[in-house]
Amino acid sequence: MNRLLIITTIPATIGAFLLPFAYHFRDRGWRVDAMACGASENAECLQAFDRVWDVEWSRNPLDPRNLLVAPRVIREVAETQQYDIIHVHTPVAAFVARYALKDLKKQKKVQIIYTAHGFHFHSLGKPLKNSVFLTLEKLAGPWTNYLVTINSEDESAAKRYQILPPERIRYMPGIGVDLERYSPDAVSEADVQQVRQEMGLNEKNQLFLSAIEFIPRKHPQDVLNAFAKLARPDVHLAFAGEGPMLEQMQQLASDLGVKNLVHFLGHRRDIPTLVRASVATLLASEQEGLPRSVMESLSLEVPVIGTNIRGTRDLLEKDCGLLVDVGDTKGIANAMAWVLDHPQEAQVMGQKGRTWMANYELRQIVKLHEELYAEASA
Repeated sequence: MNRLLIITTIPATIGAFLLPFAYHFRDRGWRVDAMACGASENAECLQAFDRVWDVEWSRNPLDPRNLLVAPRVIREVAETQQYDIIHVHTPVAAFVARYALKDLKKQKKVQIIYTAHGFHFHSLGKPLKNSVFLTLEKLAGPWTNYLVTINSEDESAAKRYQILPPERIRYMPGIGVDLERYSPDAVSEADVQQVRQEMGLNEKNQLFLSAIEFIPRKHPQDVLNAFAKLARPDVHLAFAGEGPMLEQMQQLASDLGVKNLVHFLGHRRDIPTLVRASVATLLASEQEGLPRSVMESLSLEVPVIGTNIRGTRDLLEKDCGLLVDVGDTKGIANAMAWVLDHPQEAQVMGQKGRTWMANYELRQIVKLHEELYAEASA
């Protein structure tokens, strides 16, 4: 029996991205375990994995537990359970786990695979920060058997900086999007009308959606400022998500005089319906790996207005949406106006988006993992 351990910093990452892989490999006779902070208290993890392991660490890279406590736990689990492959995700978990397992990797007792969901150094990053994170990636390179990148900029950077030898760097187009779940046919018109009624929209009201976490790198203030510049009283904006900047953005909406046109919906489980109720979705981030929200929108045939950054650029390059510079609120407002004034062209953009998303379909990404695991196991 092949044994696989998936490690992330927190269970939410597993729930959002990795459950299909757990179910797939378990169905094929693998033992698949998970490790994360609080994994044993997460219902999705308990159901999806053969066994879950807790580890005390934090997404804060300066938390002392990350290097004082976690490595010992990781080593003990890896040595006693004798995994064939350990697949690490998310920055803190990926670095700490590879540090903890470097001796086992050197002894060829386990294969370490690292999926970089967007390096913390990137073309728009500050030089000092880029230098620090690039140094850490190069330091951890020898502790890694295979590196998986999910966008073209990271793939090029990994090879240019020789983080690993090129034959051990793999590009995969993300972690997959379920085209059956995120399909226009899967959303009923009745559900669309229900969410529109929830927001008090009438037949003439158009809606934009931004499904984000309210954190600084997502730039929600740019979306709000652009919406205020749009100045169309028959158009509404909805945010789906939570985060530390939420109250600040609610106050900003009030200060900008658009409070009655902006809907803060909180955490939602009906994202496909909200997307289909919208004329376009918005993502104003300064940093992404390969944004799932963009993939979901395009799969649902709804065009995207996104910033010209790695990942988002990959997804929109086939004329599936509109790209603007980070922080360009006037550009975002102009893009919103274009979508409103060119409904037929915008609809064609969305249709092209679903066609393009066939390259990112979940089953294809699972197949790529199968091939990589087979190579690593051999």
